[in-house]
Amino acid sequence: MDGLTEKIGNVTLNYKFYKGTDTYSDGDIEDKLLDIVKNEKDIQGRLKKEKEWPLLYHLSDVRKNVLNWYAFKKEGSLLEIGAGCGAISGLFCERVSRVAAIDLSKRRSTINAYRNKEHDNLEIYVGNFEDIQLEEKFDYVSLIGVLEYSIYYIDSDQPFLDMLKKTKSYLKPGGKLLIAIENKYGLKYWAGAKEDHTGEMFDSITGYANVERVRTFSKDQLYKLVEEAGFVHQDFYYPMPDYKLPFEVYSQEYLPKSCSDTMIGYTYDRDKLQLFDEKQAWDSICKDGKFEEFANSFIVIAES
Repeated sequence: MDGLTEKIGNVTLNYKFYKGTDTYSDGDIEDKLLDIVKNEKDIQGRLKKEKEWPLLYHLSDVRKNVLNWYAFKKEGSLLEIGAGCGAISGLFCERVSRVAAIDLSKRRSTINAYRNKEHDNLEIYVGNFEDIQLEEKFDYVSLIGVLEYSIYYIDSDQPFLDMLKKTKSYLKPGGKLLIAIENKYGLKYWAGAKEDHTGEMFDSITGYANVERVRTFSKDQLYKLVEEAGFVHQDFYYPMPDYKLPFEVYSQEYLPKSCSDTMIGYTYDRDKLQLFDEKQAWDSICKDGKFEEFANSFIVIAES
């Protein structure tokens, strides 16, 4: 360690833009996460014995399903914004030649480094995305569960639009932006699940009336936002039951005709009301051609 960088295994941690304070955290559970990735040889086996949602969310290999089907260019480079504890970083390292990851938290970045220490193509920059200045351009930029938190990263009157514009500035011509985000009108919210970020019923459906720090979008809103940021083409995909732990991913060319078991919205860490029969609702929505409007999450692949 030289003060500005640190090596953990083959991974480089870069502190050039770090201001010394972690501004985003899941709390003390992150100490347990760090202990597991440093000392546990069979992490997936360990998860079978654990009940805490943050451990499953951060460490489950199911997280990789969100993009493990995508045909990355092996010689490509990727900028991962909001890398967190590295749930997707390892997948990116396997699929492209260079991964530059950014995260606000030094502790989360350390977890990421230990988890993926065998990869020699991963460099993690610790700090706020708005403060970090990189000279290089990338073939891919990812915002997996990050766009909704743009207010934390971007200090402006239009943080979501400006976040997308800034990500575009890091892309090569023809590069791809990879977004995963909840649908504010996802069926699980109508059916009785609490909003993923606030823990309150119907917050997204009612327009986040008393919420300041997070926003999700409908399909049309998200499409227009990405288009306004200057992306010339977008493809939408639909991970089910959501992008966090997806078991199926549908495309615009292949949409479900009826409800499958994976479409029912799980709530791993919160109680859920049962306001109606969710399976019957999905069957009706699919039959009427409205699945894309009510899918619980979106994956968007947008071309610069």
